Amino acid sequence: MRIALSMVAPGTPLRDGIDRVVRAKAGALLVLSDDPTVLGICSGGFLVDAPYSPQRLSELAKMDGAIILSPDCLRIARANVHLVPDPTVPTSETGTRHRTAERVAISLGVPAISASEEMGVINVYAGGSRHQIQEVGRLLDRANQALQTLERYKNRLDDAIANLTTVEVEDVTTLRDVAAVVQRSEMVRRVADEIETMIIELGVDARLLRLQLDELYSEIDDEMDLVISDYLPPGRTAAETLEEMSRLDDESLLDLRKAAATLHRSTEATIDLSDEVAPKGLRLLHRVARLPAATAALIADHFGELSKLQRATSAELMTVEGVDATLATTVKETLERVTESTIFEQYS
Repeated sequence: MRIALSMVAPGTPLRDGIDRVVRAKAGALLVLSDDPTVLGICSGGFLVDAPYSPQRLSELAKMDGAIILSPDCLRIARANVHLVPDPTVPTSETGTRHRTAERVAISLGVPAISASEEMGVINVYAGGSRHQIQEVGRLLDRANQALQTLERYKNRLDDAIANLTTVEVEDVTTLRDVAAVVQRSEMVRRVADEIETMIIELGVDARLLRLQLDELYSEIDDEMDLVISDYLPPGRTAAETLEEMSRLDDESLLDLRKAAATLHRSTEATIDLSDEVAPKGLRLLHRVARLPAATAALIADHFGELSKLQRATSAELMTVEGVDATLATTVKETLERVTESTIFEQYS
């Protein structure tokens, strides 16, 4: 769907042609593929095989039939064709153009676009879903509101991460503290994902939105990988937990026990959010300057828990492969500095 939306975003030649059709109070049915499966359901019409231009599209749309474009939208293959998709494919649409477009998109797996003649509504069908193109001004308003929501959720996530750091260095972390961070990070990701779709749909009009989204969201994914990796049992990966979390519906996501279950420390039925848990220390090791990720993983695996890592001497750190005296000193000083600054912020 996002690929299809990027092709009809403002500033693209295809959007220019569709806008011309809508302004002329005409309708259109476009299929963005001319592979054999699409040509196999075409009946009648005529071969065009000409370079695409907005003017050509608007002129060809004056006829009732569908227009077949190449996947890159650089060439018009056929025009005024009658499409005969599988009639057994279910569709919720009522208009002829929209019903045909949805059935083509679902049955053949190619993007299709329909513009209604009377209402001027533009629908994009791809990936088994439908997306109605919105007016730029209205979409910008929605995107700005979503950015404000994202900022509020990001602040709550920052608070949860700060709390997690505090309880980690004091060695009093509970499953509730970890689940709160994972839960809020997924909320932030979902809002950011909606904004990303809006940015793609807005095309050239979304430059400032892109800058704001990148500023708010740029480092969250990496931070969450480290948080989750700190608490996962052997054999699990952060990617698996994030994928499992993304499959939760909104109501389930608000249940802290369901969020905690994605960490697979116990079954959902036996989860006790007050259980104490110990981090491996990967997230705090990430703050050590010039410490390779592979070496950080070796250090975390060697000591097993952050509390043991905090008590380790330079000599003990040097027993880890790839850690020399200089790096051991840097690791120890960094962890001490993080501990001191965290406790100072807590009690200041």
